[in-house]
Amino acid sequence: MNICVLSCSLHPQSRSYVLARQAEENLEKLGVGVKFFDLREYEMDFCGRPGARNLPVVDELKTEILEASAVLVSVPIYNFYANAVAKNVIELTGRSWIYKVVGFMCAAGGEASYMSIMNIANSLMLDFRCLIVPRFVYALGDAFGNDREPDMFVQDESILDRLNELTEMTVKLAQAVDPVIDDLPERKGRV
Repeated sequence: MNICVLSCSLHPQSRSYVLARQAEENLEKLGVGVKFFDLREYEMDFCGRPGARNLPVVDELKTEILEASAVLVSVPIYNFYANAVAKNVIELTGRSWIYKVVGFMCAAGGEASYMSIMNIANSLMLDFRCLIVPRFVYALGDAFGNDREPDMFVQDESILDRLNELTEMTVKLAQAVDPVIDDLPERKGRV
């Protein structure tokens, strides 16, 4: 089993990156293979521009998402929505998401954006028939120790518990779904 973790923030001291790294650590403790993508390290163009889907990084991401049993997406919430980087990577990689188990981790500035991730979740369910993990993580700034410092970490025990629940549930759902979706025509050879 392999799970792809996408850290979608471009901020140099990203809280959602810290959530993604904690999820990676949890998955490794569960004995799961992890492919981690820090999207700060990749030059991608905006979907819709000519040639944007033809960049080598897009091919790499398509392949890794397609081959993953599940994808965990870690995003900052801006203006009551997941950041544009997350939406762009989904648009660029398109059909590689078909029938994926997908979980979310969100770092936000306030409590009012709690349901912001539902726009992307709904899109993934409708467009690509993804199975959304019914437990997601939503963390505010006070959940992090050494906030916005290079050695930032998750200090809130309830957030750590939710990260554990998210990673464990993602693994269980992916194990249950993998044998079923492998034989579907939509999953065979299409990216």
